[in-house]
Amino acid sequence: QVQLVESGGGLVQPGGSLRLSCVASGSTFSIYGMGWYRQVPGKERESVAVITSNGYTTYGDSVKGRFTISRDNARNTMYLQMNSLKPEDTAVYYCNVQVPGGDYWGQGTQVTVSS
Repeated sequence: QVQLVESGGGLVQPGGSLRLSCVASGSTFSIYGMGWYRQVPGKERESVAVITSNGYTTYGDSVKGRFTISRDNARNTMYLQMNSLKPEDTAVYYCNVQVPGGDYWGQGTQVTVSS
């Protein structure tokens, strides 16, 4: 079992920045892939950024050049640095980790970009 706790969401003006954190606990030794996803009401959850155990990253087209994913394996923590935020980035952001045989999700943190 892996438990995930996200933090760092909030209200920010367009053009602003936020940094999300996801702390993993439990059977963290089994984690290999980690990622951030987001969802708005009425739409499917979409992938924002993914990072593998060796640091390889991929990003959704809408966030490339603005968001940066990273992980600190010693602290079992993943981050999402979000810059140049836009109103369309408003969503609930979820942390996800992959383990052999499945994955785990955090409870989500709300990000609202509005003036």
